[in-house]
Amino acid sequence: MSVEDGLKRSLPENQGVCSGTISQLLDHFAEKELELHSIMLLRYGQVVAEGWWEPYRAERPHMLFSLSKSFTSTAIGFAVDEGLISVEDKVCHFFPEEQPARIGPNLERMQIHHLLSMATGHEEDPTERVIQASDGDWVRAFLSLDVPREPGTHFVYNTAATYMLAAILHKVTGQSLVDYLTPRLFNPLGIVDATWETCPKGINTGGFGLSIKTADIAKFGQLYLQKGAWRGVQLISPEWIDAATKKQISNGEDPLSDWNQGYGYQFWRCQHGAYRADGAFGQFCIVVPKEELVVAITAGLNDMQGVLNGVWEILLPALSPAALPENKAGYAGLQRKLSELVLPPLPSDKRSGAAGLSGHYLFADNDLQLEAATLTLEADACHVQLELPFGQPRITCGYGSYLQSKLSHRGQDVTAFSCASWKNDTTLEFLSRIVETPFAYKVTALFTAGQVELAIQVNCGFGPREFVLHGKLETAED
Repeated sequence: MSVEDGLKRSLPENQGVCSGTISQLLDHFAEKELELHSIMLLRYGQVVAEGWWEPYRAERPHMLFSLSKSFTSTAIGFAVDEGLISVEDKVCHFFPEEQPARIGPNLERMQIHHLLSMATGHEEDPTERVIQASDGDWVRAFLSLDVPREPGTHFVYNTAATYMLAAILHKVTGQSLVDYLTPRLFNPLGIVDATWETCPKGINTGGFGLSIKTADIAKFGQLYLQKGAWRGVQLISPEWIDAATKKQISNGEDPLSDWNQGYGYQFWRCQHGAYRADGAFGQFCIVVPKEELVVAITAGLNDMQGVLNGVWEILLPALSPAALPENKAGYAGLQRKLSELVLPPLPSDKRSGAAGLSGHYLFADNDLQLEAATLTLEADACHVQLELPFGQPRITCGYGSYLQSKLSHRGQDVTAFSCASWKNDTTLEFLSRIVETPFAYKVTALFTAGQVELAIQVNCGFGPREFVLHGKLETAED
């Protein structure tokens, strides 16, 4: 557990939080089979609980997906405060060379405000069409799209709109989001080694791609809770904080859905007067102003509402505005529970005859683009060398324990913790956790004479999460 993040720590009861309630929240996540990777709870600016499910750790960054959007919004807020731009500025104004020959009336009306509030006038999310632009020019692709509705009248979640905010900032400042935010946000908050993916033109992707640590997410939420002030310095104006986190546009009518409470400037409104930054598969920065509560979570799951419901139903009702009586037993139990958080490896089961199944297996065309895999099955570990269009990662798996491997994922160096277990003499299970991301891959390999069938499950994802691949052992005749 890291305490070198600049945050203060406190006993939960001293900040009006019952240790037993936090334990109940952790039990709730376990009972609902919600795969959390980390959690930090801050009350009145103090960390009252923090934990990482092994093999995820405090010092490791985690891919944030759309939680990145709220950092992009913050960069725009700094630029507005500095007088570089206004939210009323028209989008086309910044890109005279990328504009289409004919600019439609709705595109011409589109302002930075509409990008921020996901109210660009598009009928559906155009992101896939933008990022698949054959020439790699995402700005030109965005501006070429039809805009059938008047901007400001219709909410459509639109990651490409966030990218346009990043492109505008890049155009105005000549800097990437990371470089622009470093002296204004990252350095004051003590956020180090932040990385952000880029588009083919070298512009940070804006709507996704930021990787930072859990404590960094918590500090970001605390900055917003404190209306932009940090250690006595006003980093960003309270007016921007208010504008970013208030309801700018309606996005649904279900009172029990935290995706229908309104949308701000790249922040979601929530039930209970809260707001949040969030990213796919359970990346959360939840701020509850009336309770002076910040919850930072990283995860690898699909039921994001389930996580929020746990916070609303278990944690919020138990909060006290004043300190609670000392609870040594409850606190000791909570600390024990936090120290024992783990996503366990597969059970240890070795097979002495397994080496005979080692070899180089070739795969037919498949959705995962796996061309071949070399399996080296040893007594104490197994090694898997994959052949993919973007590289040849080598993964080492322990029996009954995780072993560490270095890989490349989406152009970034990441770490895999992997294990394996024999179910019987011809069936081997693999589990690999890419710990800087939400993703974990479980593979069941069924060996028959000269062949292998791989049944692959991914813990979370936008598309299919189960795949079956068939491989053939390469022989001398091949």
